[in-house]
Amino acid sequence: MLSLTCKTAVKAVLFLASRNKTGTNAGIKEIAENIEGNEHTVGKLLQTLVKEGIINSVKGPFGGFHITTQQLKKPIITIVEAIDGKNVFKECGLGLSRCSSTHPCPIHNEFKIVRDQLQALFLQKKIIDLCENVNLGLAHLF
Repeated sequence: MLSLTCKTAVKAVLFLASRNKTGTNAGIKEIAENIEGNEHTVGKLLQTLVKEGIINSVKGPFGGFHITTQQLKKPIITIVEAIDGKNVFKECGLGLSRCSSTHPCPIHNEFKIVRDQLQALFLQKKIIDLCENVNLGLAHLF
């Protein structure tokens, strides 16, 4: 359901969130290495996340990317919508273009339930909620 790029974006934001207390910026290479992502892809998606106000960037020799305490309070769905778009939770589970309640695919009814639950989870969970488990070593980004 979520694109690989979107999953990478979530991991990148969580990596930055897990470093929030140190107050240091992270570069593209460092982020890519720590989430096992492609450096080029990570760079492009970080630009999108900055543009959407989900993270911040600083230019210069001590520059890089970081996330503020206020940004930590944003729901995970803001990342998903910034990368995959607002219609990601309306798409067909089989990728059919004409799937709807009046013209359902074979898994329409079951997939709609799961899709709606995932959307509710991403609306409820904040960035800070997910990074706490990473900081405690209870969850991992790779």
